[in-house]
Amino acid sequence: MKPDSAIAEKRVAVVIPAFRAEAHITEVLANVPHFVAWIVVVDDASPDNTAAVVADAARRDPRIRLLQHDVNQGVGGAVLTGYHEAYRLGADIVVKMDSDGQMDPRCLPALIDPIVRGQADYTKGNRYVHARQLRSMPLLRRMGNLGLSLLTKLASGYWNLFDPTNGYTAIHAALIPLLNEDAIARRYFFESSMLLELSLLRAVTRDVYIPAKYGDETSHLSEFSALLEFPGPLLRGFLRRLWIQYLVRDFGITSVFMIGGTLLLLFGLIFGGWHWMLAVRSLAPTPTGTVMLALLPVILGVQLLLQAVAGDVQNTPTVPLHIAAFSPDAYWQTTMDSSVSTPREESADDEILSRPKKQAA
Repeated sequence: MKPDSAIAEKRVAVVIPAFRAEAHITEVLANVPHFVAWIVVVDDASPDNTAAVVADAARRDPRIRLLQHDVNQGVGGAVLTGYHEAYRLGADIVVKMDSDGQMDPRCLPALIDPIVRGQADYTKGNRYVHARQLRSMPLLRRMGNLGLSLLTKLASGYWNLFDPTNGYTAIHAALIPLLNEDAIARRYFFESSMLLELSLLRAVTRDVYIPAKYGDETSHLSEFSALLEFPGPLLRGFLRRLWIQYLVRDFGITSVFMIGGTLLLLFGLIFGGWHWMLAVRSLAPTPTGTVMLALLPVILGVQLLLQAVAGDVQNTPTVPLHIAAFSPDAYWQTTMDSSVSTPREESADDEILSRPKKQAA
């Protein structure tokens, strides 16, 4: 995809975290599109010749900036270092691209297009938009990806996203100083933790179809492995989001459904479980009234929780944060033109406006 005039007007930086990347980094750097203003490579204390290879490429391409970590900080730490440098250089949009050659640079214009057009704050690749990609996956990997995607949707509230471990991402630079970096993982959970943090900022995210590009490189984390390792952090992120979004920042009908449904469900399960144990011990039948008293709260609780989920789906942010927080006139125009506008979004934006900016390192 060729960049249009709107993309050409933006200052785009590409951040490449590099570790043991000497075999592929030269080709990756050579294929970065010419409209990209800066290429920030972060050598994450790689024990091979990655830094030397990048330094040699920088002599031929003045866009390349090489940063080096003395201690390995993981992919998340390397990306955050690259974000800081891109923000310092004055980039408008920052793209994260891996050093293994699996992310096709030709798809970069399509990835950043929603941000350029003011339709999103953050975009990410999705390898599985079309059914043929899902059918071509092994069954275990497909189940792992589906399960991980569902858990990430619940935890982040971004019900419109899929393929959460995809690392081909782009972010509007205005959001970088707003990120709570203490809550962002430094290792393989980085991409998912970014979604959790962006959801608290009420940033608009969007999937962009980008087909996978596989060669002789190997992946360090499969979707099925992530399904075993990620549920704990996702559960903590889910509870944190519910607390902040529905109890601290706002208390509406979705909050009532969530609390009421949880209390009714717990009462029904505990009450029913206790009387079931008594019936087993006494070998006496449980009265119909007792059964109904346990069953009705469970049914009502499940119904209320389903209503809470429906409210959460409808509460997905629609106005990009970089427009709301940094271009008030454009924000109000977008709000007037949008068919979906809720008080919740406005209150969240007001909070973002009041937060002090964090200086880039």
